[in-house]
Amino acid sequence: MQFDIIEQEQVFRGFFRMYRLRLRHSLFAGGMSPEITRELFERGHSAAVLPYDPEEDAVVMVEQFRVGALEHPGGPWLFEPVAGILEPGHSAEETVRREALEEADATLGELEHICDYLVSPGGASERVSLFCGRVSVNGLGGIHGVDDENEDIRVHVVPFDEAVNMLQTGTLNSAMPIIAVQWLMLNRERLQDLWS
Repeated sequence: MQFDIIEQEQVFRGFFRMYRLRLRHSLFAGGMSPEITRELFERGHSAAVLPYDPEEDAVVMVEQFRVGALEHPGGPWLFEPVAGILEPGHSAEETVRREALEEADATLGELEHICDYLVSPGGASERVSLFCGRVSVNGLGGIHGVDDENEDIRVHVVPFDEAVNMLQTGTLNSAMPIIAVQWLMLNRERLQDLWS
């Protein structure tokens, strides 16, 4: 299987970028597709971590405004794991450790890689590296964020059972927290043995 990019044009540059591509790709039945045009949303890759305290059996979630959820019935303030965009020269692990300090004033211990996934590959290039990280929730909470990035982030310490309830009732309504909490449901006992 192969693809050929015939032309790539940047059609928008702001906080994110948009490209228009003319391309052809292999067909499952053989041969190549006719030339097609697609737009590609480029926002960079990111990394995220669900901080988990095995002693208190609680996770740390951040709540913040998300412009992509303006039309969501529950409103644009979402509960999510700690996350950030990967900067050149920084690993996913470095990124989640930095973001945990900036967004939640939390220092992470051991990290468990959950998965890497494509957010919306039909039109966006973003890939997320998702982790669970050991943390002590003692003293965590409040409002955090980096001022020059206009971050306004509320930190919540959420007992495990409440996090599961948030998943089941639809309070967690984006891919990142859904994947992270479902993974923790499957791996919680192992992490408690490993991290306690």
